[in-house]
Amino acid sequence: MKTALMFSGQGSQYVGMGSTLAGEFPEAHDVIVRADEALGYSIGEIMRIGPAETLTQTRFTQVALFVHEAAILAATDADRIAEAVAGHSLGEYTALYAAGVLSFHDALVLVKLRAELMFEAGQSVQGTMAAIVGLSDEQVQVTCNELNGTDGGVIVPANFNSPGQVVVSGSVNLVRSSMAIFKERGARIVKELQVSGAFHSPLLNSAREGLKKAINSVTFSDARIDVYINVSGAREHRAEALREALIAQLTAPVQWTRTMQTMYADGVRRFIEVGPGGVLQGLAKRTVDGVEISGIDTADDARKFINSTSSIQ
Repeated sequence: MKTALMFSGQGSQYVGMGSTLAGEFPEAHDVIVRADEALGYSIGEIMRIGPAETLTQTRFTQVALFVHEAAILAATDADRIAEAVAGHSLGEYTALYAAGVLSFHDALVLVKLRAELMFEAGQSVQGTMAAIVGLSDEQVQVTCNELNGTDGGVIVPANFNSPGQVVVSGSVNLVRSSMAIFKERGARIVKELQVSGAFHSPLLNSAREGLKKAINSVTFSDARIDVYINVSGAREHRAEALREALIAQLTAPVQWTRTMQTMYADGVRRFIEVGPGGVLQGLAKRTVDGVEISGIDTADDARKFINSTSSIQ
């Protein structure tokens, strides 16, 4: 049975994340210590005690997620039994680390810069995002195409999360004024998300060049296992193709539905979410049938996974 690891993205964080892992697994503790030393501030403390207002700032959230996910890998060696990886938005950086494409240090440096650039872009250009539930991908895409550019605003699909669940991103005024239109067209739920910017939209173009320069400055290796990329949902191994995909994903939509469907078509039947919460597990349940779905977040989860490893191999 083919096993894939899925790495969580922004929105899954919580105060206390990583605490039990670091307390029970020296390998996880060491990852957090290494991160603190490289960053010049204590992401471990922000993860452990917050406050929530600090942890939910994009410039810290993304770093915390990467460090937490890397700590889980260190504690469990889950990447050693996986045959495929994918990460949702920020999680793609951890996926590349797990697949041997990026070193821990380089991935951490890129995540830190990405988080800071996205935070700054959100401060300078007001943007927001909204979840649309109950419309097809095509209906959301067509509606965005019709509305995009209205009064000089931006609205585009940002995350194709699962069949019937799409997140749109763009200018605050246009996204908010468009919510009623999505409802009129049959959406069951239209909800603005608590985010600091218009992620995966052209409003992040100001962050693109700085991130591109940094991505081009670090070493990418060919992936040792299958990597399914955000921008297309396709399987990729080549270092330079993975580099280009990582640059593109900042302003391109996350094709998560397609990613899950492609992994399933390629024989993946066991999906393990690595990271806080269970958002990706829920999306998997709504996208593919007849598969095993689980997650690793806490020390208890890690112990259960380690105990089950012999049956996976």
